[in-house]
Amino acid sequence: MADPQATPQRALRDAMGSFATGVTIVTTRSAAGEDIGRTANSFSSVSLDPPMILWSLARSSSSHAAFAEARHFAVHVLAADQDELSGRFAGKSADRFAGLETERGAEGIPLLRHCAARFECRTVYRYDGGDHVIFVGEVTGFQRSDAAPLLFHGGRYGRLVRQRATPAAPERPETLGAGNLAWLLSRSFHELRAASAEARAKLDLTDPHYAVLTLLGHRDGLPLAHVLPLASQRGAEVGRCDCAALAERGLVRMDPQPDAPDPALHLTEAGRDTLIRVVAAIRAAEADLLGRLAEEDARVLLDLLGALARSDSRGWPPALPA
Repeated sequence: MADPQATPQRALRDAMGSFATGVTIVTTRSAAGEDIGRTANSFSSVSLDPPMILWSLARSSSSHAAFAEARHFAVHVLAADQDELSGRFAGKSADRFAGLETERGAEGIPLLRHCAARFECRTVYRYDGGDHVIFVGEVTGFQRSDAAPLLFHGGRYGRLVRQRATPAAPERPETLGAGNLAWLLSRSFHELRAASAEARAKLDLTDPHYAVLTLLGHRDGLPLAHVLPLASQRGAEVGRCDCAALAERGLVRMDPQPDAPDPALHLTEAGRDTLIRVVAAIRAAEADLLGRLAEEDARVLLDLLGALARSDSRGWPPALPA
């Protein structure tokens, strides 16, 4: 819904922002030999024969004069992980190229690396476009990678999510299926849990033992009175005898506290090594599971799950103060 307080120009800009685009950085070299670059999302293909593209730049831009005089420029289609680079070239940094590894194109124009695509162009036309100038370039060379592109929509960066067929709804109200979050998470977690269980069995760790070690891995030195209820949140009841068994095996150390009746629990080196071995098995299983997705889809999945996993709610692993 449009903001009733917005000016007509702001409202028009917001409406245009409804059109999702990629993000590019356009570079050239000034007559004085200075590297010039600007972020732009006004990029578009024009023709395949001859190969031509266009982009536009505000007349008020500090780099307008350099691009207006340049005979060559390069358009870099940014990859999904290059949002910081986009922000750098959209801002007012004195030297946007500081610290960047670049290559050189025609007449020394700077070429950025690791982009989703890159087009080296010769300027062939310049058109009046109101408060912008439209530059048309003939593509003289290009490169493409398999990197997913950075997106821009509604004033925010985004990532590409590949559309898939919507799974069929459960046939009966008493069942869950592939269209339900609980079903999907349970199926995925089952594979991770199996890897964890196998690793724990090899190390002779019961569920309560593993819960205590995991808790101390998150925050070492907790008092026993805090460890018991927090570790029990994982599902299995944890008792004092479990902590004593871990101490006997040399996996935890129970240090007396001067002003408290219960000792504080600390991971020993052996306990930390045991925990690392279990975590390594889980991470290997996670890598195998996420390997079924495209790299960018895996990143999006983790971002979305991170938004769902509230850190202020009860559950496992427990949310602990810093």
